[in-house]
Amino acid sequence: MNETQKTKSEKRNDLKGKRVLIVGFACTGLSIVRFLKKKGAIVTVTDSKPIGQLKGIQEVMGDPARRGEGIRVEAGGHPKEIFMDADLIVMSPGVPMTIEPVNEARKAGIDIMSEIELAYSFIDAPIIAVTGTNGKTTTTALLGRVLRDAGKSLFVGGNIGTPLIEYAMGDESYDYAVAEVSSFQLEGIRRFRPFISVLLNITEDHMDRYRDFKEYAEAKFNIFRNQGEGDIAVVNIDDPAIREWIKDNGAGFKARVIPFSSRKMLSRGVYFTGKEIVYSKNGSSAVYPTAEFKLKGIHNIENIMAVIAVAKECGIDDNNILNSVNNFSALPHRVEFVRELDGVLYYDDSKGTNIGALQKSLAGFEPPIILIAGGKDKGGDYKVLRDLVKEKVKLLILIGEARDKMKSALGGCTEPLIASSMEDAVREAYENAEKGDIVLLSPACSSFDMFRDYKERGDVFRRLVEAL
Repeated sequence: MNETQKTKSEKRNDLKGKRVLIVGFACTGLSIVRFLKKKGAIVTVTDSKPIGQLKGIQEVMGDPARRGEGIRVEAGGHPKEIFMDADLIVMSPGVPMTIEPVNEARKAGIDIMSEIELAYSFIDAPIIAVTGTNGKTTTTALLGRVLRDAGKSLFVGGNIGTPLIEYAMGDESYDYAVAEVSSFQLEGIRRFRPFISVLLNITEDHMDRYRDFKEYAEAKFNIFRNQGEGDIAVVNIDDPAIREWIKDNGAGFKARVIPFSSRKMLSRGVYFTGKEIVYSKNGSSAVYPTAEFKLKGIHNIENIMAVIAVAKECGIDDNNILNSVNNFSALPHRVEFVRELDGVLYYDDSKGTNIGALQKSLAGFEPPIILIAGGKDKGGDYKVLRDLVKEKVKLLILIGEARDKMKSALGGCTEPLIASSMEDAVREAYENAEKGDIVLLSPACSSFDMFRDYKERGDVFRRLVEAL
């Protein structure tokens, strides 16, 4: 038994009777509760929202007449005493690791971890973890498609939908666990060690949660933290932040690095020629023509290169890889084609919730573009968009809380227009569009000022466009 297996074995036996506090009760929090109850832990949940807003809480609380079989719930705030009374604290991704009660518990030596760290101790299958500011959901889903088409048994989840802890709770045995992981989840790891890590890119995001870009990037780099000899790191070598990190940390970086690039040829790694993706290793190469790819745009070429690198390491045949990639369509709300009307193409990129995502979306289209952007500001600098907007956007329609900030940052680049709602934005786009134009919803902001989530925002946009 190696050290990692020994550690996991020990961790599996220490939850029964432990007082475990779950901070944050959303989709992930509910899954953590179910897992811990199954393991015999004494569970408390705390959430800043009132109890009436906690979906699914009644399921885990149990019958009030037999409350001892349920869990304790502290809603509407985070009482310090329940943190100090815990043996273990498990953080849901949406709650920062820096809130004051957590800081106090850390000083007291209480064990604090994220959900993926807890799940890791109960998973034996090799983990393939995918992160990045943009593209991680598409990459995770496509990788799952390629491996499944090749006959591999998989769990696919994490930040993409089904929490990783759900796999740890079941009895299934898989060839691989493929997980999308966010910076929030990576903040709270200690031993989490993927067999293959994938880092797609790092651009400004969640600046409303992190002090600066460096702190956000360091959370992403945690994906490499515990990798050692025999592990693999697939990285976008074109990304300056990733390139600098590898340069600065190369001496202590034991995982084998597989770079991919859309800008230059690589003697070892994966690169894009403009018409083909080439995988090169040990003097031999495999070529994947891109003409039949349903995923369009240079950002998706980068996602596909990462998938090819991982699939090759998993022993997947070249023809299987190419067939799976050719038949994979864009996921909902990720530069998704909605319709063509009077020669105008409409695209939904509601998942583009940060500035880097908007940059990649704009880069993938030819002008003229009518861009609908805005929402809840995440603290980024919109001025970095000026050149792209000036080059490609003929009309900028702004919505949501960030609209005035965006107008100030992008003023003079193109004609700006303020809309009071998505309905107004779509109507303005329709009335100003001409044959050959592209209408693109790519907000560069989160959705929580006007919508429940990016999915609802995209669904509303789609319904409005289809009704034109």
